[in-house]
Amino acid sequence: MSRVYNFSAGPSMLPEEVLKQAADEMLDYHGCGQSVMEMSHRSKVYDDIIKGAEALLREIMNIPDNYKVLFLQGGASAQFSAIPLNFMNGSGKADYVITGQWAKKAFQEAQKYGEAKAVASSADKTFSYIPKLDKSEFTPDADYFYICMNNTIYGTVYHELPDTGDVPLIADISSCFLSEPIDVTKFGMLYGGAQKNVAPAGLVIAIIREDLLGNARDITPTMLNYKIQADAESLYNTPPCYTIYICKLVLEWIKRTGGLEAMKERNEKKAKLLYDYLDESKMFRGTVVKEDRSLMNVPFVTDSEELNAKFVKEATEAGLVNLKGHRTVGGMRASIYNAMPYEGVEKLVNFMKEFEKNNS
Repeated sequence: MSRVYNFSAGPSMLPEEVLKQAADEMLDYHGCGQSVMEMSHRSKVYDDIIKGAEALLREIMNIPDNYKVLFLQGGASAQFSAIPLNFMNGSGKADYVITGQWAKKAFQEAQKYGEAKAVASSADKTFSYIPKLDKSEFTPDADYFYICMNNTIYGTVYHELPDTGDVPLIADISSCFLSEPIDVTKFGMLYGGAQKNVAPAGLVIAIIREDLLGNARDITPTMLNYKIQADAESLYNTPPCYTIYICKLVLEWIKRTGGLEAMKERNEKKAKLLYDYLDESKMFRGTVVKEDRSLMNVPFVTDSEELNAKFVKEATEAGLVNLKGHRTVGGMRASIYNAMPYEGVEKLVNFMKEFEKNNS
């Protein structure tokens, strides 16, 4: 059976060489006589895996020593509650920019715990752009300022970060994690679910500036208290062991293929191929304003729902799978994360050209 090109927004495809290495090590990891799936998280051999994953992430992302790296569970959605519980405890205020479904859900969750303010939103145009921000609308004494950096469903990304001054900037980077270099020092906290660019589902990675830790509310559940997790070095309870192991393999793959600069170059090349075709096509069009386009998620549509459905069906039959767009946007969406090879995007564009020719 030949492998398909998987354009899913997540869980998404992983690098083939990572999957092959994991298969080779499935029954016997490095001569220990057992699989990573069955070893104790308290064992020396697993301790080397989780500490190795953290060291690689710190190296690849150039994470300063005054930031903690946490391997957590509950996905990005659990952080929607954990963030206000841990940080919205000074003034009890926080600013949010609503650029899609996940930012909206994070905002709604924060409203349960304090005075959360939506300082801008792009809901008026189905989140097809990143809104321009008016600093006069920012809350001067906010405990933090929250953004979703890359919007998986809608295909937008921040190319320029908000200037929040002394207010810590917190970002959900789930769908652009490790896709290009990022200056960690500009953030109080970065976090992301692993199931897009980093590893299989089951893991969320949080990178938190140390001075922000230790202020959680008394009611904060132990498992959502970042200080407790940091003090336990992500081993307060059994972590998602196998997912962290695959994360380590992915990080090794990124390092040996050139790091984040090389990853960005490859991602820009793939995205350009697809966006250039969308801009010249008479049948297909992108749904995002050009200046806010994501390198990772590319939504596009035709002017006919019937044609959209036909395209998705025929693409699937051609081995181009999971191209159906989110219900709030319709049409199609190609998620072209790090592991998607250039050849996969090339095959998609060639298929689109043929489809357009046959259906015009």
